[in-house]
Amino acid sequence: MAQHPLYVVNGKVVAGIEHIPQSDIESIEVLPADEDTISRWGLAASEGVIAVRLIYDTPASFNAAGVDNFTAYLANSVKWDSNMPAERASLRISISEDGTATITEVLDSTSRQFLKRVTKAIDSSPRWQPAMRDGKAIESLHLVNIQLPAGKELPSEHYVIIL
Repeated sequence: MAQHPLYVVNGKVVAGIEHIPQSDIESIEVLPADEDTISRWGLAASEGVIAVRLIYDTPASFNAAGVDNFTAYLANSVKWDSNMPAERASLRISISEDGTATITEVLDSTSRQFLKRVTKAIDSSPRWQPAMRDGKAIESLHLVNIQLPAGKELPSEHYVIIL
């Protein structure tokens, strides 16, 4: 049976760290499987410890209008009928200390019209519960990917290769 190090995030033991975005990580410390580490974390640390400190103690969260997922909220808020072509947008958003969502970067968008509607929905969205660090609200970054209409595939892109 393969052994793995113990993963500790902000002082709490977790199953893994692969789900944590790199932008949320403040520091990573690799602790050897020595006497001090095992005495602090127990036998579970017999393969060492990977200790991760996040930029926040509590991540920002969205829970408004009966929806606890921001992408689902946007999907309900953006007016994009099922007879319209499939569109997508990938955005980086900032959640301020007061919970306001603001687009900081457009990573990808299939059309200006769709991006305009998504932007309008974000600008008028309810406030988030901001990320917290040491009892104080802090700004945090998040990635938003939205594709509408739901279940409709984007058309394939055609390329011409000239040799």
